Amino acid sequence: MPIPLFNSIASWLLKKRYHQIELFLKYPEEVQEEVLLQLLELADDTEIGRKYDFESIHNYETFRNRVPIVSYEEMEPIIERTRKGEQNLFWPTSVKLFAKSSGTTNAKSKFIPVSTEALEDCHFKSGKDLLCLYLNNNENSQLFTGKSLRLGGSKELYENNGSFFGDLSAILIDNMPLWAEYSSTPSNKVSLMSEWETKLQAIIKESVQENVTSLAGVPSWMLVLLNNMLEETGKEHLFQVWENLEVYFHGGVSFSPYKEQYKRLFPRKNFRYYEIYNASEGFFAIQDRNNADDLLLMLDYGIFYEFVPMDEYDTPDPKALPLWEVEIGKNYAIIITTNSGLWRYKIGDTVRFTSKSPYRIRVTGRTKHHINVFGEELIIENAEEALKIVCIKAEAEIKDYTAGPIFMAGKEKGAHEWVIEFRKPPKDLAYFTALLDKALKSLNSDYEAKRYNNTTLKMPTVHVARENLFYDWLKVNDKLGGQHKIPRLSNRRDYIEELLKMNG
Repeated sequence: MPIPLFNSIASWLLKKRYHQIELFLKYPEEVQEEVLLQLLELADDTEIGRKYDFESIHNYETFRNRVPIVSYEEMEPIIERTRKGEQNLFWPTSVKLFAKSSGTTNAKSKFIPVSTEALEDCHFKSGKDLLCLYLNNNENSQLFTGKSLRLGGSKELYENNGSFFGDLSAILIDNMPLWAEYSSTPSNKVSLMSEWETKLQAIIKESVQENVTSLAGVPSWMLVLLNNMLEETGKEHLFQVWENLEVYFHGGVSFSPYKEQYKRLFPRKNFRYYEIYNASEGFFAIQDRNNADDLLLMLDYGIFYEFVPMDEYDTPDPKALPLWEVEIGKNYAIIITTNSGLWRYKIGDTVRFTSKSPYRIRVTGRTKHHINVFGEELIIENAEEALKIVCIKAEAEIKDYTAGPIFMAGKEKGAHEWVIEFRKPPKDLAYFTALLDKALKSLNSDYEAKRYNNTTLKMPTVHVARENLFYDWLKVNDKLGGQHKIPRLSNRRDYIEELLKMNG
């Protein structure tokens, strides 16, 4: 099929989906209630369905009162039984695929079930919706005249007892529809390569000659690839490599620390950035407007959403709220019930609503990725915004960072300790540190209260990391490439201690 004709047909098909999106924009609560009741009906004869008598649940209130909120650790025994061959335990259709995820706070691997329904009605549907929303906002797009350069995980699929596990990206690539493979680069063979540094060169070799019109991947790793591409080709910016590039679809980590670096790689004002929010457990939200900084919550993917206010999250019996009871501006932990058989499952992410008509969110961090040793409740959103402010004032650029507590010892007050790798270091580290402290105070009243007259917290300590410290740390821990992320904030000192030791 000629490429211009393919572009026209693909654009027309994707735009048709927008009418369905408009349905949940208009009737969000009704769509979500219908999703929940359909999930309960489908799973009423599973082991979990019989245990909680799904058949007699006809509304959300009964569901909330009867079915407990669970963590992965609480679901692990029934997931392990499924991995060993038992079926119809938490989902009625056969579950053979598991997304392996170690997270960043727990070395123990998680195996998240991925049903056929989740593949079709969530993960692949979301990929089409991402394109649909982008095309709806950009009528003159020529996206399908070229290919999308995708940068996924670096692990292949492994078989165990008749089930398969690997990175979610490996599962998606292995089950990808033909139209998606046709329009992507590099090849599946290269995409699934395990060794990151070899894979990097293979991607460059395969993609440099392609007409790449879009990019998709985690910002930190995509930046490594793109800088290597410029080094290999000797070009000054990416439009000299791919002149028809028009958009970068990104997710996985906050884009804020990398935005200025990307602007130099793509020096055109009309170049687009579109954010997505997905995880091994499902695909949740998509940026639905050009130049927006929030994401539209997708309500018809077979996922029912609940939200626990973060000030209740660690209480013995936290009360979850349905979508229609949330408040704008409040920090919530997400609870999901899905078409892969996760029932009231804590995914560990936190979000804040920016709008209820339609429901739009910002991802604010992780339930475990914050510092609250001294009651300061510092979240990733605070850290990212503070660093953005400070870098502008101190004329610095950050490549990577992490922060943790310095615990009180005797009469010594506590503090926060930062390890920051700069792409462009500040001229005066003490000035940078003072600015960081000031910015955090302005963004977080709890932090400001603890810092008042050094009541509980002293001035933070900032260490300048040597070049490639975080890359080397990931390499030592076998976490290079794809979906792996630097742990930004922690209540523990594990990461700080390891990094300082490697920093020399």
